[in-house]
Amino acid sequence: MSLPFINRSARKRDQILAIDLGGRTTKAVLMQRKGDTLTLTRYAMLDAPVQQKTFSPDLLAEHLKSIVAALDTKTKNINLIVGCQDTIVRQAEMPQIPIQDMRQILKMSPKTYLQQDLPNHIFDCYIIPPRQLSKPDEKGKLNPAPQKFKVLVAGIKKQLLDDLLAAVHKADLIADGILPGLISPINAFEVAMPDLFAKNVVALVDIGFKNTTICLLQEGELVLSRVIAIGGDKITGGLAEAMGISYAEAEGIKMGMPSEVQPTLEALVSPLGRELRASLDFFEHQQDKHVSQVFISGGSARSEFIVKILETEMTVNCRAWNPASTLPLALPPQQTAEIEQVAPQLTIAVGAALAL
Repeated sequence: MSLPFINRSARKRDQILAIDLGGRTTKAVLMQRKGDTLTLTRYAMLDAPVQQKTFSPDLLAEHLKSIVAALDTKTKNINLIVGCQDTIVRQAEMPQIPIQDMRQILKMSPKTYLQQDLPNHIFDCYIIPPRQLSKPDEKGKLNPAPQKFKVLVAGIKKQLLDDLLAAVHKADLIADGILPGLISPINAFEVAMPDLFAKNVVALVDIGFKNTTICLLQEGELVLSRVIAIGGDKITGGLAEAMGISYAEAEGIKMGMPSEVQPTLEALVSPLGRELRASLDFFEHQQDKHVSQVFISGGSARSEFIVKILETEMTVNCRAWNPASTLPLALPPQQTAEIEQVAPQLTIAVGAALAL
């Protein structure tokens, strides 16, 4: 599924460059299209220019130039992915009208459909396909078709969108699309594990820098999503404070020697696990369905220890996953050797590229 706040590409491009503007690390992937096949040819991970909510277009422009240089590409068309702290993603019921008209009525009256005043926002919509067509009821009559569309709605502040576009222009690049990051793991999961996506009830958890997102999928449909204000930064910062060490040292220990600080790390990660378990409980109670597996992505998913702590709290099988596991690879030798390790961090960038 694709929810681009802008979408200027009139055709499917031969090269797709997707950039995930993360809170601490920017992740980018470059893919080559040949027919219906996308090949991952290069990826890059750079420190974000600022770790705060505001940025200047000039600063971001220089950062974008650095990303393009790191990918060693001449393409000027890019797709930016914006995090959950700067976008909203909601489900709503909308009249059966064209998407462009939906965007306009959401702009005029967001509270009617999203139960929240969202002034000065830009919206986009994705019509969720019905699971099945109308079928006869017990008396043999056809059930009436629904009078409204079930729609996934995404929103972003107009000022932020304008700043992003200004930065892209200053970097001498072209923004083909600007997308919300929350739905990207869903796109990647559909390609990486199509059978599980289509037939099972699963949870996708992405542990970001400041926040963690969870998306509950039932037979390929996003039924529930939630943003939790606990991310890798809180875990690393708490570890640094508890041990009296620097943030960088705590990050190294968290990823490389977690058993050395097991009690402290468990105390920091367990609250996230309980919040995720509460989301599973709500979903299972509402849908009367059991979540079979939880797939975890993001930088912290590289730690088997953190994944196991979450599994203990959620009492569901949890594992990290590789969003590029089914994609053809044409990476440089060093990146080929490292892709399995870094893949969980690339999930949002890969998912956005696959949607375009």
